[in-house]
Amino acid sequence: MSQPDDEISMAPAISASGVRRWSTDTVPQSQRLDYWVGAICEGFEELEASSSLVDQFGASLESAACGPIMVHRVEGSTQEVFRTKRAIARSDDTCFYLLCKPDGAWAGGQGGDLSRLLPGDCMLFDSKRPYQLQFSGSANVITLQLPVDWVQSWLPDPEAHCGLRIDGGDGWGQPLSSFVRQLSPEVAAAPPLPAKLMTDQLGSLLALGTHAFADQPAEKPSTADAFMRDAIACLRHRHAECGLTARDVAAALHVSERTLHRHFAHSGATFLQHLVRQRMATAQRMLRDPRFDRLTVAEIGRRVGFADASHFIRQCRASLGLTPVGVRGAR
Repeated sequence: MSQPDDEISMAPAISASGVRRWSTDTVPQSQRLDYWVGAICEGFEELEASSSLVDQFGASLESAACGPIMVHRVEGSTQEVFRTKRAIARSDDTCFYLLCKPDGAWAGGQGGDLSRLLPGDCMLFDSKRPYQLQFSGSANVITLQLPVDWVQSWLPDPEAHCGLRIDGGDGWGQPLSSFVRQLSPEVAAAPPLPAKLMTDQLGSLLALGTHAFADQPAEKPSTADAFMRDAIACLRHRHAECGLTARDVAAALHVSERTLHRHFAHSGATFLQHLVRQRMATAQRMLRDPRFDRLTVAEIGRRVGFADASHFIRQCRASLGLTPVGVRGAR
């Protein structure tokens, strides 16, 4: 395994939006694998890497923060990446990683045999335990770096889910995979919704995709039903607030965020999905009512909670099958 050369600069290029980028394009071919090992150690954590294509090796790493989460995009040649006991001993910080490879099969495992994953599948890793990643084709991967306390707020026993394949084509693994694949560093640097809403949605889908609460005893139906009625009523009254978060609703209901998200998970939809439904229902009523024709599309979007007009138009098309102008014209 090659070690980074002290003479190779590890300083990333930083774009105007705050995205950091390391690329082997900046170094001679003979030093690229050495540079890459240093880049992933700086961008992620202490890691080891090897490749069968040393003479043709190339790779890049781009990173940006979305709230407490770091979004990394790796593009590169075939390679294997290892988190070893020796590397763990040299590390001070720990975290979790959620990986998704959109364009091809790959293999990964934690503390045991490698599992074969299909395009779009996800896998969670714990950085304080050894793991291995194997990319026999391209190494084009989205990796989310998740703080330990954040993961623990969503998963009661996160270690139990590490190294297990999350099916990106079925059940709740499908929307989780779709969401992760949309989280590029560029999106993280300029999120279409407040970062708190984005990370809450990710946490909800992660809990659903890993079946984190499947073995927990359900609350009495009457209690759970009553809570959901109160939660939906709160969303109905407050959905027009731009930037409304799960924390705001949980505080209004005098429960923790985790309790709120657990109830929504048992209901079959996330907090953000319920919030968007409420906003789009109101928007649809306003667009179909001639009394609101004096309002622009952007103003209607703002009145139902969308600060950005383009996001409102995209959401309208996704939820209602028409643009706001189309909804007005179809009445």
